[in-house]
Amino acid sequence: MSRWSLTLVLALTLACGACDRQAGEAAQGEPGLAGDKASLGGTFDRSQAGALMPAVTVRDPKGAELNLGALQGQPALLNLWATWCAPCVVEMPMLDELAQELDGAVRVVTVSQDLAGADKVVPFFAQRSFRKLEPWLDPDNALGFKVESEVLPATILYDASGREVWRVVGEYDWSSAAAREAIAEASAE
Repeated sequence: MSRWSLTLVLALTLACGACDRQAGEAAQGEPGLAGDKASLGGTFDRSQAGALMPAVTVRDPKGAELNLGALQGQPALLNLWATWCAPCVVEMPMLDELAQELDGAVRVVTVSQDLAGADKVVPFFAQRSFRKLEPWLDPDNALGFKVESEVLPATILYDASGREVWRVVGEYDWSSAAAREAIAEASAE
């Protein structure tokens, strides 16, 4: 199977996953996403704790590159998202506020999985005027393959040595006290 075919399969899988619902429409047995933080209910998964951050290179809309594997030395909160993913859109302002609060103690890295790349992400960022988030792009979905996540949003905390502490697949309230406590674990590692 070619790389393009694998990318297409991942994109279709993601489209059929948790992000296929519009805001406010809940699946059976799930909390609704009406844009309010109280309805966000992802859970922490530590089953891949200790795995190294993948050495995937992402780009910003101007072509600057960031090798994620080179982020060692500082804890990082890595978020995979897309503009078409309703829970992702709800999380982005919270992640921006979190990045402001953490002020570099933990780097918040948001990586778009939009196949259209900058064509979708640049207007999304411009419309929302994020203060700290940077528009990193991965239109080939290489990162999603490497971290073995088929659902968006997916957020992974890495400690300063580049090892996974935990991940949250699905929406989560990043403004909560529980989120702050969980993120503090990266400093304790």
